[in-house]
Amino acid sequence: MNTLEIKGDWNILKGKMKQKWSALTDDDLKYSEGQTDELIGRIQKRTGETREAIQKSVDEFRKSCCA
Repeated sequence: MNTLEIKGDWNILKGKMKQKWSALTDDDLKYSEGQTDELIGRIQKRTGETREAIQKSVDEFRKSCCA
């Protein structure tokens, strides 16, 4: 998988997260490799959902768009 494909997958994933959690901003969804915990923490802060629920949703989004 090349960088362009990864970036495209991330854009799709970001869109799905914004649909589910409309309170998220583009700044909340800035992601760099190795910052998964920070991303989940930002989503948790904005939505009040548990870490487990967020991780489950993100995994489902990833399976549906990036398989």
